[in-house]
Amino acid sequence: MISNLPLEQQSNTDVRQFFDKFFLHPVSFPAAEIDATVGFFLKNGFDIQSARSVSIILLNQAKADNVSIFQLLDSLKQLSDVQLSQIIAQVLNAYREKTSLLGYRIKPLTNTFETRNIVV
Repeated sequence: MISNLPLEQQSNTDVRQFFDKFFLHPVSFPAAEIDATVGFFLKNGFDIQSARSVSIILLNQAKADNVSIFQLLDSLKQLSDVQLSQIIAQVLNAYREKTSLLGYRIKPLTNTFETRNIVV
């Protein structure tokens, strides 16, 4: 049966092929790098689909910057969950259209009730 849904089983080849964000140019990565990157994000609380999406983006960026993905993952291991989420949001925003950005809110450090003056 023909379907546009992703296949449940992936091939056991050493290299997996994907497409760039505009589906024009195929890109390929070793299966070990993909599995390690997806596993890192699964371990840090991402669901399977978001782990795969973020992994492909990071693999593309690491390839463009000529950096080993394992070196990049080692640097991400040192971050807290909040810091990791902020970094991933920034990376995803770099790959998104400028009309649609992801964001997060940073709580203000000052208490607005104490800083304002009320004149009676």
